[in-house]
Amino acid sequence: MLRNTTSASRLDILHWLKDPAAHFPPQRHADLAGDGVTVRAVAAKLGVSRRVAGAQLDLLVRLGLLRTKRIRYRVYYRRDEIRIAEVARMFEKGW
Repeated sequence: MLRNTTSASRLDILHWLKDPAAHFPPQRHADLAGDGVTVRAVAAKLGVSRRVAGAQLDLLVRLGLLRTKRIRYRVYYRRDEIRIAEVARMFEKGW
């Protein structure tokens, strides 16, 4: 099954954020597991601009799959495991 690059990017982001310490370098002002990662870190990992990465992250936030946390002047993104489990259950039931 072929995936388009934007949906593949979103799936990659969700996968990476499941274990951010394994996929992203340490951050100065935030804990990867507890606080999440910045748009800059995601953009670097995807090899795209911050604007493109931000659009992907914003969509995942609007869907409720990611949560945000502001620390200083940056926004950090992490998975919302409860919402992801709810969505997975909907698909298992055949939606």
